[in-house]
Amino acid sequence: MDHNITLISTIAAAFGLALVFGFIAEKIKVPALVGYLLAGIVISPNTPGYVGDIGIAAQLSEIGVMLLMFGVGLHFSLNDLLAVKRIAVPGAIVQMTVATVLGTIVAMSWGWTFGSGLVLGLSLSCASTVVLLQAIESRGLLESMNGRIAVGWLIVEDLVTVLILVLLPTFAVMLGGSDSTADPANSWWMNIGITLLLVFVFIAIMLIVGRRFLPWLLLQVAGTGSRELFTLTVIASAICIAFIAAKLFNVSFALGAFFAGMVMRESHFSHRAAEESLPLRDAFSVLFFVSVGMLFDLHIFVDEPLQVLSVVGIIIIGKSLAALLLVLILRYPLSTALTVAASLGQIGEFSFILAGLGVSLGLLSSQGMSLVLAGAIISIAFNPIAFGAVAPIRNWLLKHSALARKYENRDDPYAELPMNTESKFLQGQVVLVGYGHVGKRIGEGLMEYDIPFVVAEQKRELVQDLRKQGIKAVSGDAAEPSVLIQAHITNATMLIIATPDLFDTKSVVDTARTLNPEIEIVVHARTEDETMLLRKYNIGTIFFEQEELAKNMTRHILNRFNSKTKKA
Repeated sequence: MDHNITLISTIAAAFGLALVFGFIAEKIKVPALVGYLLAGIVISPNTPGYVGDIGIAAQLSEIGVMLLMFGVGLHFSLNDLLAVKRIAVPGAIVQMTVATVLGTIVAMSWGWTFGSGLVLGLSLSCASTVVLLQAIESRGLLESMNGRIAVGWLIVEDLVTVLILVLLPTFAVMLGGSDSTADPANSWWMNIGITLLLVFVFIAIMLIVGRRFLPWLLLQVAGTGSRELFTLTVIASAICIAFIAAKLFNVSFALGAFFAGMVMRESHFSHRAAEESLPLRDAFSVLFFVSVGMLFDLHIFVDEPLQVLSVVGIIIIGKSLAALLLVLILRYPLSTALTVAASLGQIGEFSFILAGLGVSLGLLSSQGMSLVLAGAIISIAFNPIAFGAVAPIRNWLLKHSALARKYENRDDPYAELPMNTESKFLQGQVVLVGYGHVGKRIGEGLMEYDIPFVVAEQKRELVQDLRKQGIKAVSGDAAEPSVLIQAHITNATMLIIATPDLFDTKSVVDTARTLNPEIEIVVHARTEDETMLLRKYNIGTIFFEQEELAKNMTRHILNRFNSKTKKA
């Protein structure tokens, strides 16, 4: 009996080659995403040997897009964005505009239409969140201020790109393409109005109904104790909402899945939802990248080498320089500017989604798609080199350039404690390093008992907000002597460290003891390993989260037990 196994053979070839090339990519210190794209190229019609079914791969990639965008929404943190909004919002918008304009101008110089150039420019303007997170996590920068700024910047880029995905089909006809969802009997402004109205209705339903129903649904399913049912609920919610959004509201699968994830984040089970859906999400994301690779034509390197170089130049040089200058203009240090510049010198998943939409709307040719893919492969492969060069370039500039030293140590009004009468005579205060979840609660306790304290915090925007509340705070890395000096560490009675970074803790303690050998030190530790290491270094009084929780629970149990015993 004959069976049509096209689906199975395509999936088998895609996963098998993605595994091989992804493993090789990781071994040579290149993101695995490059390997997945290469796997798609190998089974594409443009290379000899086995050819996968592009139609099937395209449908599987749509599921990949849904789950990819669902994951973006599930991990979207408004608090992370608000913490760096003063640099991330203007920086991301201006940088995307610069990259889009560069891409459009260059494409039109090749003889392309404005619409084709615009789609190319937009595709080159958005960096890959997947690549960025992998790069900064491997270097321990995720919890640093520079890492938070880079992530916040990409969150803004993601949100802008989602908006573009909504509006591009509506403007397609004006730009020389086609839109099957638009009514030709209506004027373009009426089609835009209808599109925006449908999007608004969908978002309103998700925010009003969805944010109540989905968390409630997860709670009910979690109560059954069935792990597979919980996983099914998460995946079914993502795909069904994306499908309904596309069919009823003419909203893209990507936007529907994004809002499904964003609303599900409201649930107390959001972390579990992320964990349970991760394997399937990763698997279909791999298929998405493989299917994108299947659209790539290797002949682009031979036929249009100058166009490839132009695209790579816009991504690696144009975007990075724009980001570097913007960060410096916004009065952030040189090290922050270099980190953000390295973060944005690549493109990835959103670029593929945008370019694919451009192709389906008749705005971008297959050649344009190949240029986007070529730029992505080269820039992602180069990105680890760019990140590795940040520290050497910074050190070289600081050694040989007075201008670089000026930008690195520039005057920051939030890096100095205002010299009013109260702060001038600070004596016996507490220096509180870090004002996150733990630090904030400690600060509230100190205020309740009228104990004077100064906050040392890397988030410049948070320092600004604290000062508006009348709380004394300085901006900067507490491991730097200048920051603790501004916090009057020499006059302090106690140093409390509430940051999550173990290596920062050791540096801060060494600096504090150098400036004030008699100071008492209290440290917050998150894990048992951290606790053991900190006690080994004889850093001070260590409070381990789980240990303190167990002590408080035991104390409560003993008090209740003793009170009942006395009554008996």
